[in-house]
Amino acid sequence: MFQKGISLFALFITGLIYTNAQAQDSINTPSFEAPKSYILGDIKVTGKINYNPQTVVTFTGLNKGQQITVPGEEISDALKKLWKLGFFKDINIYETSIVNDTINLELSLNELPRLNSVKIKGFRKSKSEALIKEAKLTKGKIVNDNFLATTKYFLLNKYKKDGFYNSKVTLNTVPDSTGKRVDLIVGIDKGKKVRISKINFDGNKQLSDKKLKKAMKDTKQRSPFNPLRIFKPSKFIQNKYEDDLTKLVSKYKENGYRDARIIADTTEYNPKTNRIAINIDVEEGNKYYFGNIRFIGNTVYTNSQLKRILGIEKGEVYNGVLLDKRIQDQTNPDAFDIYNQYQNNGYLFSRISPVEVKTANDTIDFEIRILEGPIARFNNITTVGNNYTHDHVIHRDLQTRPGETWSKALVMETIRKLASLQIFDPQAIIPDVKNADPTTGTVDIEWQVAEKGSSQVELQGGYGGGGFIGTLGLSFNNFSVRNIFNKKAYHPFPMGDGQSMALRLQGSSYFQTYSLSFTEPWLGGKKPISFFGTLAYSKQNLYDYYTRRTDRSRGFDITTISFGIAKRLSVPDDYFVLSHTLSFQYYDMKNYNTGLFTFGDGSSRNFAYQIELRRDNRGIDPIFPTFGSLFSVSGKFTPPYSLFNNVNYKDLENEKEYKYTAPKNYTDPSTGLPIPEGTYLNSSGQPVNNWEDAMADPSKVDQKKFNWLEYYKIKFKGDWYTTLYDKLVLRTLGEFGFMGAYNNNRGIVPFERFYLGGDGLANFSLDGREVIQLRGYQNQTLTPLNERGEQIGGTIYNKFTLELRYPITLKPNASVYVLSFAEAGAAYDSFKNYNPFELQRSAGFGVRVFMPMFGLLGIDFGYGFDPVPGQSQKSGWQTHFILGQSF
Repeated sequence: MFQKGISLFALFITGLIYTNAQAQDSINTPSFEAPKSYILGDIKVTGKINYNPQTVVTFTGLNKGQQITVPGEEISDALKKLWKLGFFKDINIYETSIVNDTINLELSLNELPRLNSVKIKGFRKSKSEALIKEAKLTKGKIVNDNFLATTKYFLLNKYKKDGFYNSKVTLNTVPDSTGKRVDLIVGIDKGKKVRISKINFDGNKQLSDKKLKKAMKDTKQRSPFNPLRIFKPSKFIQNKYEDDLTKLVSKYKENGYRDARIIADTTEYNPKTNRIAINIDVEEGNKYYFGNIRFIGNTVYTNSQLKRILGIEKGEVYNGVLLDKRIQDQTNPDAFDIYNQYQNNGYLFSRISPVEVKTANDTIDFEIRILEGPIARFNNITTVGNNYTHDHVIHRDLQTRPGETWSKALVMETIRKLASLQIFDPQAIIPDVKNADPTTGTVDIEWQVAEKGSSQVELQGGYGGGGFIGTLGLSFNNFSVRNIFNKKAYHPFPMGDGQSMALRLQGSSYFQTYSLSFTEPWLGGKKPISFFGTLAYSKQNLYDYYTRRTDRSRGFDITTISFGIAKRLSVPDDYFVLSHTLSFQYYDMKNYNTGLFTFGDGSSRNFAYQIELRRDNRGIDPIFPTFGSLFSVSGKFTPPYSLFNNVNYKDLENEKEYKYTAPKNYTDPSTGLPIPEGTYLNSSGQPVNNWEDAMADPSKVDQKKFNWLEYYKIKFKGDWYTTLYDKLVLRTLGEFGFMGAYNNNRGIVPFERFYLGGDGLANFSLDGREVIQLRGYQNQTLTPLNERGEQIGGTIYNKFTLELRYPITLKPNASVYVLSFAEAGAAYDSFKNYNPFELQRSAGFGVRVFMPMFGLLGIDFGYGFDPVPGQSQKSGWQTHFILGQSF
């Protein structure tokens, strides 16, 4: 009995000592008794564990029937193995019994808790989920001291890399009722970002400190003249700093110093000021020049052809960055370089390497070694990710077709075309090149796409034309007419064929417009010929812009129908589209007299043909283009009725027979007595006997002149997008419009005129007017006035815009970018008064948010520097609120 107690105590002490000294190389066994050899019998596993007992015994390395020494190395090794697993917080081994020379043991374990949930205080749900994923805080992980220390270090290091040197992280665990799981509560205080107080260079003699600091694009020291550095903050961010060190070396290579390198760089942090000083030691080396440049292995292109692309001559200062770009520009997939010259003409397997073959004094000779390889052809072309969109909608726009020669340019063009469908997320269109086999000369491409929301709810609201204007619309960008009666195709509407349909209702206190439009991008499904049509109805009442009152007894209705086709051209390139449109509008006027024309009762008809040629290579993201341009020129023409309707418009104004006469059932306003129909009336509406005393009725002249509208319109638009630096994009826009008459005696019609100013929100049909946005002014206020101070619309206009854009995020669920703009424009009543230098100017800033469900949302603040026609004060600050409208 005494022997059993001593052995158990020895085993317990052995386990206890190992518990308190887990990482020691050996275990000192207390010398209560001399070591004794036993045969190992049963091992019983007890305690709080989730593992199978036999699995735990297997981890120890102990086996039944094994000869062990107590105290001895076998027990110590078993404890070491269990501690090494990191699963337990308490391990004890007890002797339970000794029968003859057989010893039975009890292994008592207390397992560490596992992670149940993680909560990060002060963070949004989406941000918390991303951080939990990044830190790999997965449910079920063992929560021990090492786990907590590693998590804390990761978070501190993450924010330190982002420039938060004073960040603090607290971790608290809350066990559940069983004690087997814990909830982790994470508290993060990022503090303020550290700013750069000074950047010091040492060893630079050829390039000044100023040039080197300029080369560091994202690491800027604090300036006494601009302490906040609004455009380029002086915040220290580790990964951007490391990128800027690479840019420093590249700057030297651009100036001939091939061997330049950074010997050392150190950062000195001052916690009192939260500032950091950077010290960079450089070794410039010697300046070099290009020597002979030979091309080796080229058979497809001659040396002279490749030299023209390379554009580097012997004797020029060595520029390693330029050399790499002329061979293969990694920053521009569409660059005109040697690599793309091969890649765009079938040589997928080509390899081009510049090799220095000789350095004599300050001159370097190069060999451009080219492995052309065989011509590759597209083989299998597949698509994934289009869960609702039918394959044929994608395949008809693919430029990468089986059997055709490989071309990188065709791959890039396909990306642009798929993005222009506005069905897929442009950032997620990936051509996955597979099975590129130089022996067979074939390559497969799997086009990976991600569908975005194909339906949009358009909600617009704002003030325009003197009153509140609201718009409600539904647009479907991936509609399928043929599946209207197929219930399985509703997601939630019949979709999959890439057709567009839009329903729109717009109105205010004085007008309402209803419209339905439809577009089939591939009429017949074989050629890129689109069909489009619109049906609309508008009701307009007379509105007084000064009193802001609506006269519902005076107004007119417009019924519009239009349809057309547009064909994608292949010459001069397939960015060109030629469209033809026929439209008809019927104006029904009821007591609607304005300064434009005199007749208030009657009707006008507008039948017109429009032709437009446009070239659009903006890409790749239609929401935020970073390159490319849009050019369009269009003409809208009515038939020249005055050539064949036998009306002399010169004499029409002088025809005296057009006098006021009494209509049917007319009564004398002064006496109330009935007046026979056709009786001449004076200006007071009273009957007169003589034709000469009757009041002339010019409305009959205008009614005859404008029964069928006759005019032509020419418009031009140029829209450029240029990436200035990183993601900063400059948009340059110019527009011009002119409206003329075939017959000067007939004059320009009062419809279809240009109304400039505002946010373009009030683009309703009305009298066929075209509303041109120019921020910083109220809607439609930049328009000519007649002698009575009434707006009559412009027959000619020009407008110019410069806009700087920078994206905050371009994610599929929400794209956000900020912008600043400067605009100028004007509208004129005739070409005689046209002066392209007399413009109304404005500037301002704004923000845009694109969400698939609601389209483009935004707000602009514009300041108008000039007065509007008829006023003397500057327009000043104007707010433009945009919902569902694109600029």
